[in-house]
Amino acid sequence: MHVQEWLDSVPAVAVYALVALVIGVESLGIPLPGEIVLVSAALLSSQHSGINPIVLGACASLGAVIGDSIGYAIGRKGGRPLLAWLAKRFPRHFSEGHVATAERSFEKWGMWAVFFGRFIALLRIFAGPLAGVLHMPYWKFLIANLLGGVIWAGGTTAVVYYVGIVAEDWLKRFSYFGLAAAVLVGLASMLMVRRKAQKMTAEKNTAEPVNAAE
Repeated sequence: MHVQEWLDSVPAVAVYALVALVIGVESLGIPLPGEIVLVSAALLSSQHSGINPIVLGACASLGAVIGDSIGYAIGRKGGRPLLAWLAKRFPRHFSEGHVATAERSFEKWGMWAVFFGRFIALLRIFAGPLAGVLHMPYWKFLIANLLGGVIWAGGTTAVVYYVGIVAEDWLKRFSYFGLAAAVLVGLASMLMVRRKAQKMTAEKNTAEPVNAAE
């Protein structure tokens, strides 16, 4: 069943809880389609008065902020062994190259990596745990987490909701286009990070023989 059709069959409270849960678990470091669920729910709220977009945006923001905070705590306690365990469980998302790319972003941008990471599909699952592993000061993490979570979740909800209202006659078709666009953006960001990860891995492999020779 199409995601939006399934959401249309459940009560408003369940939609709020589902969105908060999926986004929260994704922010913990578990790969889930949080963006797709949020876009679908926002489109649904533009069609049904029973689903309040303000409450929906608040629940999505809450899930993002709490999920990232729990991920930070887990990462701080688990350290590097946690990343190794995640690599075994989710090799596509937590490969050595992907972790190296994310870590390099954190070292270069600091708390801004947490903020902007919220808008990139693959980095979204890294932000909390990796910030904890790298022992980023919690106050810095919290500021970036709050700003990123609220702007991403609230902004996505608002934009999709108002576009749905304006384009009411085309809403059925737009729901598919909106979900397709979310998937394409997610795939594009994943491919971009993957290319960077592969480049870093190749550079590392090239450098290792030189160091050994020295």
